[in-house]
Amino acid sequence: MIDLTIDGRDISVPEGTTVLDAARLLNLDIPTLCHDPRLKPYGGCRLCIVELEGVPRPVTACTTPVAGGMVVTTESEQLYRLRRTVIEFLLSDHPNDCMVCQRAGDCTLQELAYFYGLRDNRFWGERRRYDKEDANPFIKREMEKCILCAKCVRVCGEVQAVGAIDLAYRGFNAKVCPPYEKDLDCEFCGQCVAVCPTGALTGKVWEAQGRQKDVKYTETVCPYCGCGCNITLHSVRNRVIRVSSRENTLNEGWLCSKGRFGFEFINKPDRLRTPLIRRRKDGPLEPASWDEALGLISSRFEGIKKEHGPDALGGLSSARCTNEENYAFQKFFRTVIGTNNIDHCARY
Repeated sequence: MIDLTIDGRDISVPEGTTVLDAARLLNLDIPTLCHDPRLKPYGGCRLCIVELEGVPRPVTACTTPVAGGMVVTTESEQLYRLRRTVIEFLLSDHPNDCMVCQRAGDCTLQELAYFYGLRDNRFWGERRRYDKEDANPFIKREMEKCILCAKCVRVCGEVQAVGAIDLAYRGFNAKVCPPYEKDLDCEFCGQCVAVCPTGALTGKVWEAQGRQKDVKYTETVCPYCGCGCNITLHSVRNRVIRVSSRENTLNEGWLCSKGRFGFEFINKPDRLRTPLIRRRKDGPLEPASWDEALGLISSRFEGIKKEHGPDALGGLSSARCTNEENYAFQKFFRTVIGTNNIDHCARY
């Protein structure tokens, strides 16, 4: 354990802990734009700068490991001025369209501009302009709003191991783009959208569907497979408009393309809402209660087993169920019905 002092408060943390993580253990708020605890430290945005006793200039807290006897200052007049200037530099090259931006109310840069009271900017000048619109169906890329924090690049490489995007060019012309600046063509997992701190990356399927202030949040479990990822449904006027996931869940906030973008079926008027059964052999499918549907299945199973034996029945299990549900299903067929006719869509 390493002993240090942060803003006059003593703390002991394991060796290798960064100053930023140690400060957050004390509930000290140090602003960041490029940092994500699930990714490797980057130190690109320079917002998390702190002062160390005996060090002549500020250092980035996210990349600086703690040391014994270290004395850290996270708030001072100098740090306030430097952080405010960094935000001004970012805003000088950023579109001023928060009124219509999809991420308004959910944008870290917007929140920092509000905190530092940046109504006017001293550094207006030439701005980067990108007019190209992607033809991909899922992710909207507005690169004029990109602040080059590289979180999208890092999550694509470190977490997904895909590397569909990277930083290209140098200096004023630096930008995040796919190879040869072509349209984004990847798995469309949306991890880049999840970590983006501005409106540079958003989902096309939730564009203009509702603003942050109108959203109702519902915690639930993804229906697409047996992994059981936790998801948060964003709904406006009783319609699901977006899916996200919290970091402190078993899937750590990561989702696949189905979990993140495959939610539109929820709002379809023709989706099934009750069981359907045929009350006559050649009759139409009609809505029924669960008790009626399960009673019909049970009676049919009993009739088939009595007339043709248990091997006349078989069960197909699902990869969308949990391991526990699949276990109970095969147990039911082997012990209650008495057959080994069990199969599963995930086998080879």
